Amino acid sequence: MGETAMKRRLIAGAAALAVGMPTLVGLTTSSAVAAPVTGLPTTAFPLGQAGVPKSAHKSLGPGIDYFTVKHGTSKDGYTVSVIAGGKDFMTEATAQTQAVAVQDAGMTPVIVKFTRPAVADFPAADFWSVHVGSWSLKDKDEAAKVVKELKKAGISSKVDYTGDDGFQTSGPWSMRVVTIDPRTFRGSFRSSLGVSVAKRETVSSMAKAAGATVAVNGGFFDIHTLKNLRGDPTGLSVVNGKLLSEAVAGRIGIVLKGRTAHITELSSSVVANAGGTKAVVAGVNRVAKPDELVMYTEEFGAKTPKDDGTEVVLDASGKVIAVRSPGAAVTRGTRVLHGVGAAADWLWEYAEEGATVQVTTTVTDLRTKRTIPLTPETSIIAGAIGLVRGGQTAITANRDGMANVNMILRRHPRTLAGVTASGKLILAVVDGRDPGKSVGASFIEAAQIMRWLGARDAINLDGGGSSAMVIGKKVVNRPSDGIERGVGDALLVLPE
Repeated sequence: MGETAMKRRLIAGAAALAVGMPTLVGLTTSSAVAAPVTGLPTTAFPLGQAGVPKSAHKSLGPGIDYFTVKHGTSKDGYTVSVIAGGKDFMTEATAQTQAVAVQDAGMTPVIVKFTRPAVADFPAADFWSVHVGSWSLKDKDEAAKVVKELKKAGISSKVDYTGDDGFQTSGPWSMRVVTIDPRTFRGSFRSSLGVSVAKRETVSSMAKAAGATVAVNGGFFDIHTLKNLRGDPTGLSVVNGKLLSEAVAGRIGIVLKGRTAHITELSSSVVANAGGTKAVVAGVNRVAKPDELVMYTEEFGAKTPKDDGTEVVLDASGKVIAVRSPGAAVTRGTRVLHGVGAAADWLWEYAEEGATVQVTTTVTDLRTKRTIPLTPETSIIAGAIGLVRGGQTAITANRDGMANVNMILRRHPRTLAGVTASGKLILAVVDGRDPGKSVGASFIEAAQIMRWLGARDAINLDGGGSSAMVIGKKVVNRPSDGIERGVGDALLVLPE
């Protein structure tokens, strides 16, 4: 047997003895006698050791209840995870190769096999990672020294908090929960994009401007577009009945109207009609792709992106009041149709100055197959991931663009929204990336939490450093960036 083969056999054997198969997401079935405060479930917290969590309650007004929830204790620490191809998970063959390199550097590797669990629309899969060492919370600096030594040997690695990895943990968890009961609540729900679509803004700023009692961050936003346009939601956004970002067809969202809320899959359609011909408007308030026609509204809040396309400016009646090159502002009371390639040719042919272009906007609830009336009381926040449907876990990570190890398995701060069978809206923020204080939640754990809170349907909104809950003028959770992050949109609970 060659030297390399011997090393691989030894490493694999050591891994099996030292680690074995990690356990994913500890479930509990025990229940407690009573909840600590009225309004929270009387059953045990669904994660970690069985038991009723510590909690406190405050009424924020008729029908609005605010809870703090804490559960579990910290037993996790740090390890060093080897990175290959930019990721800390890999194939078995790659893990074996990386482990040999670590051993050649004079350190002891441990190969860990784990399973990314199956979700509703994506199968399970096995992966491997390579770890070096184990340290307590207070010894993080020792782990960092190992990262430096590995770097000298040409091995990429990182200090990894084991509470984040998605395997079994004792916590702790720290959550903020708000429930709004439409039977006694007299205010309304709204979405907000802040001062503009293009610009990111903090939840507290949007809450203050609207006078909101409660606010949480909304859906995901496009961090991969032009720098000055990164407030654009990556899915459907309707504010005060106006479509400001198109849907990713079939992606889930929350529809708000007055003091009602429901969760469903959505699609949108925008069609321009001029000279007896129709053209599909592929996007709203975003950068155009080749041959696309997009529309910018007065809420865009930035100059339209410069390219070799053509723009026509429409007044409120749809009359073309100007034909121009891209790269100018969208003035109040106007819309701009921006065409590239074939779409620009269509504008030149059918949307000359003085012509009329009728723009028709439709949003469809794909569960009921019905059009959603876009009244001034209607708001929609999408760009989310389905977690619970009909009271059962139904995680739609693949359909909603988040089918990967990092999002499905690993723990992160989470902002969650759900609706109970009686129509009560649940807003929850689970803090994370805060070693020793709160581990966050995986998609599976987030679904368990929302079912525990009584949600019949629930979604995961944007999370990570974006997760924020504002009560009045105060951010009440602990944003993982250390400060509140600017986000694309927010869900607001407004007083009467």
